[in-house]
Amino acid sequence: MKTKLTQFRDLLKVQCYAYRTVKSYSNCVAKFLMAFSAYKLEAVTEKNIANYIHHLVEKEGISASYQRQMLGAIGKYFELCEGRKLDLKHLYPKRNQNRLPKYLTKDEVRKMLDRTSNLKHRCILMLLYGAGFRLSEVLNVKITDVDSSSMRLMVRGSKGNKDRLVVLSETLLLELRKYFLQYKPNVFLFEGPKGGKYSSRSVQAIVKQAAQRAGISKPVTPHILRHSFATHLVESGIDIRYVQEMLGHNSIKTTQIYTHITDVAKGNLRSPLDML
Repeated sequence: MKTKLTQFRDLLKVQCYAYRTVKSYSNCVAKFLMAFSAYKLEAVTEKNIANYIHHLVEKEGISASYQRQMLGAIGKYFELCEGRKLDLKHLYPKRNQNRLPKYLTKDEVRKMLDRTSNLKHRCILMLLYGAGFRLSEVLNVKITDVDSSSMRLMVRGSKGNKDRLVVLSETLLLELRKYFLQYKPNVFLFEGPKGGKYSSRSVQAIVKQAAQRAGISKPVTPHILRHSFATHLVESGIDIRYVQEMLGHNSIKTTQIYTHITDVAKGNLRSPLDML
């Protein structure tokens, strides 16, 4: 099994898949290969895979997003390593078009920031909300990605292995300058105690604790701060196409879900962090 996984991982890297995709697809395929260890893979049919997905949904209660990820990984594995193109489209869950993103009010975000005294933690919260970064993007951002001359942040190799430019909040820049003098990071903007990337669990804990200090009872995650960033931009009148670019969405349809707030006119592009 290790040989097959290594081969799959190497082929994904050759095709320039993002680090997170390689990791998540490899984990999915490892689980799949374990479940089918008694089978000859050349004899595995789409029906067998359908039964496996049904088991995961019914017995393990996997989410729709994990189901999509598992199917994508299985399909890619058979294509790259077994030389077979499987038709698994009918096994993908239907997207729930009525599901609205969860977000915080501006007052809730303000309380989270005001009640976070640790400078490093405060800067992480500001980056999540003030630039709409994904958790992985916060971990991967480097010192050299902060361009104070153009007031832009470079996001490299994000979801879909794409780069994009995001507006740099003036408020965030002032805090980052103080943070840099105090913490002196080497490569990544936020580093662990022994250097290297900061951990995802640490960021998740920072967000959760900040929400608790702010008296917010509902669950708050890093991605909810990203949703709040987008929602507040749309609410303030920013053109939806600019919001799409800031979030790094491929399709405008993905971004249009944030228009549930109100019908708004165009406005000047600013980070919502500067509007608190």
